[in-house]
Amino acid sequence: MTPDPRTLYTARLAERRAEIAHRQQRHRRLGHGKLGMAACGVALIWLALAQNAFSILWVLVPIAGFVLLVVLHEKLLQELERRRRAARFFEKALARLDGNWAGTGETGDRYSDPAHPYAVDLDLFGKGSVFELLCTARTRIGEDRLAQWLKAPATPEVVRARHAAVDELRERVDLREELAIVAEEARSGVDPVHLAQWGEAPAALRQSGYRLRVRLQTVLGLAGFAALWIHLLRSANLLKLTDGVDGLVRDLFLVALVVNGWFLYRESGALGATVSAVEEAAHELGMLSEVLVRMEREPFGCPLLAGLRESLLDAEGEPPSRQLARLKRLVENLDSRDNVVVRVLEPFILWTPHLALQVEDWRALSGAAVRRWLHAAGEMEALCSLASHAFEHPADPFPEFAPEGPWIDAEAIGHPLLAEDKVVRNDIRIGGALRVIVVSGSNMSGKSTMLRTLGVNAVLAQAGAPVRARRLTLSPLAVGASIRLTDSLQGGVSRFYAEILRLRQILDQTAGPLPVLFLIDEFLHGTNSHDRRIGAGALVRGLVQRGAAGLITTHDLALADIAEELGERAANVHFEDQIAGGKISFDYHMRPGVVRKSNAIELMRQVGLEI
Repeated sequence: MTPDPRTLYTARLAERRAEIAHRQQRHRRLGHGKLGMAACGVALIWLALAQNAFSILWVLVPIAGFVLLVVLHEKLLQELERRRRAARFFEKALARLDGNWAGTGETGDRYSDPAHPYAVDLDLFGKGSVFELLCTARTRIGEDRLAQWLKAPATPEVVRARHAAVDELRERVDLREELAIVAEEARSGVDPVHLAQWGEAPAALRQSGYRLRVRLQTVLGLAGFAALWIHLLRSANLLKLTDGVDGLVRDLFLVALVVNGWFLYRESGALGATVSAVEEAAHELGMLSEVLVRMEREPFGCPLLAGLRESLLDAEGEPPSRQLARLKRLVENLDSRDNVVVRVLEPFILWTPHLALQVEDWRALSGAAVRRWLHAAGEMEALCSLASHAFEHPADPFPEFAPEGPWIDAEAIGHPLLAEDKVVRNDIRIGGALRVIVVSGSNMSGKSTMLRTLGVNAVLAQAGAPVRARRLTLSPLAVGASIRLTDSLQGGVSRFYAEILRLRQILDQTAGPLPVLFLIDEFLHGTNSHDRRIGAGALVRGLVQRGAAGLITTHDLALADIAEELGERAANVHFEDQIAGGKISFDYHMRPGVVRKSNAIELMRQVGLEI
């Protein structure tokens, strides 16, 4: 039996808050313990030095205790932070269920593109947007992938594969919680494009003969280092050598120092670039490693998720945990270059060149996998976002796909951004002979919301998400919308010109591989009635002739005649308002036919205009 989302989230949040409270108590106790150890150490030092009560070595006991408490405290703070992340995960989930999520999550503003055929019109990005409602991703990679899915329709085969993955993930709340926790550190610290390019970049230090030269010069350096010690032993009269042999030993040391020093100086640029790049990449991969390791050990059944897990393995079937552990050791060894001893020995052992070559070997073996890791992590987070939405809206079904189009048949369809207790659902069908629905109605009656409702659900359907409807069947569609257009002073573009540019874009979409679902609000609103009537009729006929289908809304009842001209290819529907006692109310139900009244005068009177 599927658990109730609210009940489960509330129980989990209570558990995490209890765990936070328990660890905060331990945090205070460990803090007091460290203070106690410090005070004990000071007291022992005073007793040992001022009173000669016992040996000063006894102070090592509180020092050891203090160090142990520091280690335990640091581990506790990390656990506490993870519990806080988990609590935030469930707090945001409950906020979505309560309808209080707008402005609390990732808005995705950076993905908004005014030139996109529907992103702005359908409120895909921004505060209170579709993206903010859906997105539970904690990395830039996951957010990028979810935005891509919303901005470009997938094929039915890809969508069905995502459905199976979402179905498998929707009740794995533990997995989604853990991924949200471990991915938090990688939120702003991972640049996927740069990281993938680093993994696939050609080797800078593996040219022919370079490795052999490093090895030979290392032999020379070790010989020179040995010669130095021989010379020092001879100078201390601990070893007897003739002057000639001692001179050769000294010359060998100088030759090794000069040759290897010159090599390090000449290669410093390439070595520095290699070391700097791997340190940055290892830092980013380290932040992402917990996500990869969590995916690595999770068993999956559906082909898409199993394929993502398999893509993490290298050619020899080695998981990313081992590959990243090797890279981590290399970086730790590179960090040891700051040690004084290593700096002194560098000209003799060529520590940095050897490690740089090992880094290049790692990239040759695992570098190509970095892009696959990033792809898998992004896909998993995007799928988890859709799975959370599916889990939180169990009544929302997955859409079905018709083989031919344009076709869209929706029963009890509603807008997913509206709370369930406020959304008004309608039935609508477009396809076959019927290609155009002309929606008329008074101000604020629900015309624009109907367009957005149909458009957003078509986008969700082709992204792999559940839809807000009792049932939805559609063919693959390219969505083109002209709903939210504004003028631009900087660009010198009027609202009317912006609208006809968008209409041109929708017409151009009809040349693509998919039938177009057009959603046009207040057709040619910025011009006079005569030109609007002629232009709208021609454009609608052109869209229908090019295989498109869709909805147009209008206040101009003359445009309702378009449906009569197109015959069975078009139909009129309308939204009504009711005026009682000087107040206007709306039921937001779509009805057949043309509306025959307007509320504009009444609205003007209600705001105080003398009409």
